[in-house]
Amino acid sequence: MKAESRAFSAFSASLWLILGLSLLLAACGFKLRGAQQLPFETIYLGFGPNSSLGAELARNIRAGTSTKVVDDRAQAQAVLDVLGEARERDVLSVSAQGRAREFQLRLRLQFRLHDGKGREFIAPTQITVQRDISFNEAQVLAKESEEALLYRDMQTDVVQQLLRRLAAVKVDAAKG
Repeated sequence: MKAESRAFSAFSASLWLILGLSLLLAACGFKLRGAQQLPFETIYLGFGPNSSLGAELARNIRAGTSTKVVDDRAQAQAVLDVLGEARERDVLSVSAQGRAREFQLRLRLQFRLHDGKGREFIAPTQITVQRDISFNEAQVLAKESEEALLYRDMQTDVVQQLLRRLAAVKVDAAKG
């Protein structure tokens, strides 16, 4: 009987702890970010046909907002022009033998957002995300895999930053 009461008191203590933590989080104003709402009904994305960044952005807009991604610039209420998209890799450090030991990976996106009729919502802007990666010649395949994963992570970062910037656009303010 004692073992059952100890188990019950341990269970109730954990239940009270979870309840207390939940109340603390609610009291501090914490809430999940939720879906972004974009201030326009249709958008044209000016990415190349094979851009994985463009595909991920379109997927996020379709899944998380009420905005429709259109294929014709003329039908769009907002046009996202991609001015540049680049993946870069620079050597950060070298070994005593002159071989690269550490790289810095960068993903850059330059863009502007306008209505297609001369009104600019977002002036030409650049988003840059970077990560450092160590390199070991004995683990070339693993490091290539890690690099691909880091680029995917950076791409997701860029898409989220871009969505937040698109959601912050004031369409009415740009009209006047």
